[in-house]
Amino acid sequence: MLVGNATRRVAIVGGVRTPFARANTAYAGVDNQTLLTAALRALVERFGLAGERLGDVVAGAVIKYPRDYNLTRESLLSTGLDPHTPGLDVQRACGTSLEAAVLVANKIALGQIDAGIAGGVDMASDPPILYPKSFQRLLLRTARARSLSARLSPWLSLRPRDFKPVFPDVVEPRTGLSMGQSCELMVKRWQISREAQDRLAYESHVKAAAAWREGFFQDLVIPYGDLKSDNNVRADTSLEKLATLKPVFDRGGTGTLTAGNSTPLTDGASTLLLASEEWARARKLPVLAWMVAGKTWAVDFATGREGLLMAPAYAVSAILQDTGLSLQDFDYYEIHEAFAAVPLCLLKAWESAEYCRERLGRATPLGSIDPARLNVKGGSVAVGHPFAATGARILAVLAKLLAGDPKARRGLASACTAGGMGVTAILERA
Repeated sequence: MLVGNATRRVAIVGGVRTPFARANTAYAGVDNQTLLTAALRALVERFGLAGERLGDVVAGAVIKYPRDYNLTRESLLSTGLDPHTPGLDVQRACGTSLEAAVLVANKIALGQIDAGIAGGVDMASDPPILYPKSFQRLLLRTARARSLSARLSPWLSLRPRDFKPVFPDVVEPRTGLSMGQSCELMVKRWQISREAQDRLAYESHVKAAAAWREGFFQDLVIPYGDLKSDNNVRADTSLEKLATLKPVFDRGGTGTLTAGNSTPLTDGASTLLLASEEWARARKLPVLAWMVAGKTWAVDFATGREGLLMAPAYAVSAILQDTGLSLQDFDYYEIHEAFAAVPLCLLKAWESAEYCRERLGRATPLGSIDPARLNVKGGSVAVGHPFAATGARILAVLAKLLAGDPKARRGLASACTAGGMGVTAILERA
């Protein structure tokens, strides 16, 4: 059956992740399966899940080799979980592990499973590098040949260009633009200043550095290799230093996105344990928060009608309609900083009466939020952004914030993604 007799509350028990590392630094030489396994194993140890059969483990990666076709299942088999636990690979670009959490939560709410794990991993240091199509065709012709002469003849056409490697190209197939170039278009449309972007980036580093100093991440992050903390966080950065950096995506004199106010290519893995209330209580596990809603949306970016990374504007509007809440009904907001400009564009959109009316179908604007409640422990610009791992990181932080603040009631999480999509979720304090 698809649905039980009644929907159930979904508990977030807690999350565990590896430190996030800038690409080609601490995790150079590590692969997706190794790192995801480490994060999953740490979660299993943290919550005493050894020998447990969970209903599902849903995770994924954006940068994958063909050998990773069953990444989640292969990873969980080395964690101590009961080997009868199934695993599912998903991929929604930068929203992968946030979407994974929504999928697991839905299964729990519907009574299909009692507990599951959501997660994600990405190794920007280990991208698959391919050979050109011409060399692929040559090899396939050779493999299909039935005689020695037929196997040898394709090699007579071999040319040096056939050995030129093809590196992954992080551009949108529909537009040919990178995410940074696409974000530059959004910045110009919404008139986001370089100074505003640098300030948000600066605050992201300051908040993340403070969170590490005060021990906030101590139970959320497990050491891996020689790394004990995120190595992109710059405690000594300043607005003056950020101002010296040159634009990297638009060098024509009007660009504003720099290496300082953009997320770096990052390696890392994150996991999140979700369960029914009964399952968690029976095992004396904590309930940090309830996951009460999730929503996914997409925008028409290919025609230029909307910015590539503006889908969270729609997803948040829709989830508020689903729940009858307003944008101001939250104590904490975790909005993914793919670039510092992204939350700034979203905040302007929600404040715009014209945008909310014409794009979101609302009679009045969603309004503003208190900036002091946004990404209070630092965001992706500072912490880093291993594409598929960011969503679970955000949810784990949000759940812990709610659990630690007796005055808090709700938190809102959102992530923009490649392909013009956005994922959002609402948590409530337990």
